[in-house]
Parts: sequence; structure tokens; C-alpha cells
Amino acid sequence: MRTFGFSEFLFILEAAQWTLALSAIAFVGGALLGLVIALARTSDNRAAQWLSAGFIQVFQGTPLLLQLFLIFFGAPVLGLDINPWLAAGIALILNSAAFLGEIWRGCIQAIPGGQREAALALNLSYVDRMRDVILPQAFKIALPPTVGYVVQIIKGTSLAAIIGFTEITRAGQIINNATFQPLHVFTTVAAIYFVICWPLSLLAARMERRRARALAR
Repeated sequence: MRTFGFSEFLFILEAAQWTLALSAIAFVGGALLGLVIALARTSDNRAAQWLSAGFIQVFQGTPLLLQLFLIFFGAPVLGLDINPWLAAGIALILNSAAFLGEIWRGCIQAIPGGQREAALALNLSYVDRMRDVILPQAFKIALPPTVGYVVQIIKGTSLAAIIGFTEITRAGQIINNATFQPLHVFTTVAAIYFVICWPLSLLAARMERRRARALAR
């Protein structure tokens, strides 16, 4: 047994890079898939609407922890070799896509109908309407809630500790097992999460206030 000290703090702090890396993977992958989901949800294709709605219901309606378990422990049953990095990345991408897709679906549908009618009057194709008219306006609406959701992604990475992925929480568990000083260890873990997430929360709130002032003019 050893005492919690500076070297133990550094070990936990260094694990933050893996938390940030996993968060980046989850956001980028979730954003790409989430955009597809959002476009499918707002398309005129019934099959695309049903499939995207089903995807959202499954991944929003089940816990992220369970999704991690199913991917990490289920893949070997199917004969697939999977490590904690890959399992955590896939689970977080799919989970993030479901939430981002629904956020962005609401932002797309928040664009006034007159914008779509004007685009149709100009005989723009679906791709041109979305690219040049709808999505640029939806992007401005979506920015604050998207930044806010990034905070949830970062906090969600802590669940990857349960399958052995060494991020901040897992590093804290390792140090706690060596020092038996949970108050010191997990206070440090919480402080690191706070330092990472607090600026993003402030940024999201600031964007929301700025947009509210713009609409009030």
C-alpha cells in the first residue's frame, strides 16, 4: 500500500488524454452517423424514416453501459476479436449518433416552412436544398445543444472503465486499489472531469444566450 501523492495524481491526469481521445472519436463518428440519421428522419422516404426512428429508439432506450457490455462481450461470441478501445469507440459512436441525430432532426424541422417552399420554387434538388438552404440555418440552431451534448459524451466515457479501458475513472480505480484512499482519489477524478467539462458548459450557455438575444431583436 502507498500514499496518494503527486505521482498518483499525474497517473490520473495522464489518463485524461485517453478520455479526450475517446470523446473525440465518439463525437466525430457520432456526428457523421447522426447527420445521416437526422437527414433520414426528415426525408420523404418512409423506409428511411422508420429505420432511423428505430435506431434512435434502440440506442436512446437502452443504457450506454448495457450497450458497452453487448458489444464487448457479444463480439467474441460471434467470433470477432475486439479490444476495449474498439468496443468503447463503437458503443459511444452509436449512442452519440442516436442523440445527435435527434437533436439535429429537431433543428432541421425548426427551419420555417417558407424556406423549403422558396427552395422548391427555385427548382433546387433535395441535395441542393439541404446543402444551400436548410443545413446552414439549422447549424446555427444546433450549435449550442451540440456543444452541450459534448459534455455528456465526455462524462459518458467514464463507463468504459467497466470493460477495462483506462481513462480517468479507470485510472482512479487503479490508484484507489493501490492507496485505499478513495476520498483523495475520486475527488481528484471529479475535479479533472469538472475542469474539462465546465468550460464547454459555459460555452454552450453563452451560445444559447447569444442566440436568444439575436431572436429578440
